[in-house]
Amino acid sequence: MILAQVLGTVVSTRKDPGLVSLKLLLTREVDGAFKPVGGFVVAADAVGAGEGELVLLAQGSSARMTEVSREKPVDAVICGIVDAVEVGGQDVYLKRRGAAAHGARHAG
Repeated sequence: MILAQVLGTVVSTRKDPGLVSLKLLLTREVDGAFKPVGGFVVAADAVGAGEGELVLLAQGSSARMTEVSREKPVDAVICGIVDAVEVGGQDVYLKRRGAAAHGARHAG
């Protein structure tokens, strides 16, 4: 899985019938410091993610394993919304505070 941030929504009125009713979001992979890396990825949303959220992204054949994306022509799917990231016993990301929680022992 890839850690990514949702940047926005992709709208396509002309598409393969397998994509009808799928919410498509523009994402970009982030590194361990939550800084953007790599290129942009359009992903089907299986969990109701929104702009600015940190998400888990699956690609390749794994992208077609969610209920939303099964048997669909997708190569990337958002399969989780990140609530917290902990490294070495320290909270480095908490959803309610965003990446500003860097180094916080117990942000709340």
